Amino acid sequence: MFDRPKQTIWQSQEIIFRFFIDLVKKQPPEDVLLEFKQLFIYNVNNRKIEVEHALYEILFANKEADFINTLKRCCYILINNWEASRQHESIQDLVEVFSDPIIDQYTYSQYQRRLRGWLRNFVNSKDYQEIELFSARYEREAVHWSQRYTSYLLVPQYVDLDNSAEQREAAKVRSRHLKERFKFDLAMYTAHAQSEQTFAINPPKKIPKNPTHLGDRVLRLIKIILAKRGPFNYINLAHIFTQQTEGSPYKEFKNSLLEYILFGLDNKAFAKVIEEQLSPKLASLYDNYDSHWLSKALFLRTCNRAIEYFTTEDRANPSQLFLILLSQGNPLTLVIVLLKIILISKPSRVHLEARIADLIQYYKDYPESECKWAINFLEVLNIAFAIYAENVQYNLVEMKTDDKEEQALVKLEDYRVFSQRHEQLEESINDLELEDSILVNGE
Repeated sequence: MFDRPKQTIWQSQEIIFRFFIDLVKKQPPEDVLLEFKQLFIYNVNNRKIEVEHALYEILFANKEADFINTLKRCCYILINNWEASRQHESIQDLVEVFSDPIIDQYTYSQYQRRLRGWLRNFVNSKDYQEIELFSARYEREAVHWSQRYTSYLLVPQYVDLDNSAEQREAAKVRSRHLKERFKFDLAMYTAHAQSEQTFAINPPKKIPKNPTHLGDRVLRLIKIILAKRGPFNYINLAHIFTQQTEGSPYKEFKNSLLEYILFGLDNKAFAKVIEEQLSPKLASLYDNYDSHWLSKALFLRTCNRAIEYFTTEDRANPSQLFLILLSQGNPLTLVIVLLKIILISKPSRVHLEARIADLIQYYKDYPESECKWAINFLEVLNIAFAIYAENVQYNLVEMKTDDKEEQALVKLEDYRVFSQRHEQLEESINDLELEDSILVNGE
């Protein structure tokens, strides 16, 4: 066999892409899936001979990478369209297509053997694992603990410029929906769980499911995060910091950043560890710019590096600071530090989420029982960022006494958390509730 010109492969790919783009817009999912299986899995006669011929050209060229890229992009064309039309069960059906036993069957045809061999390689690849993430949302119980954090695992897909536009868009939309769902479920659980405690005369019939894996501890954790109010709450501190450091020399900014991160940390032992570990790293960071005025680009890059110091510096293994802080058993300090960095540099949130995805991938092969402290960190992180989201507002309100002497002995049990959902979240949740109704009731 000989390689066909690259342009021929490109033209063949475009024929297949156009076919599925047109098909998914006009035909029901079951018909689209049938065409997909007939072309890529069964490789039987397609209703359009030019599409069958186009795939033959790609297989005949004997370049597996071109075939995999074609297959992947077709998957994401279907995923994006079904996501937009809320046909989410079809996405799961697409993922299950690749479990067809025919892929492992022997065939005498050299052409078919090549196709099935490449399909097997695809199913065992990272590419297929990335597609599997799109069905995890619709499973009522996660098969593996890491699937509870799919919103993070999707981030590397949409920040990778080497991925197709369809894949990046699909990952971005799905990740956003998962975050909105969690924020809504947390607000609903918080409101109803406390209503049962507060209004014992007429308690709600059913408390919404707790979206975290912290049990009743989640209510206390929310109160702890909310308890820091007044003129020195995290949002006000972030605003003051950005105002005071704007246009300052870079070296001075790095010193101020360290002070900002350490300010208000209740655990002095943790604060000392952070100062000892972080101070030399910041001092040497981009030190050739120390005498330069702080720019927006340098601000962003520095915040991103600071995030890496607290998560993973090589994007593969946990950083030393991450291990030290979490090994002492309280993830909240680390979460508050990361939150403070994001509050001064909102564009850094995507970078943080990508690094969290790296950490999840690192711990993914560990049984849940062996990495509970890392999972606990992820749970606390989810809650903290849900509380400080733009489209939901939490407030801590005292419920018991007006006595000034007793106010000096404040207990968290004396407070209730109230959440106010903004219109943007309400609109997103209306869509999510409709999705759940379709999935549960088949309406």
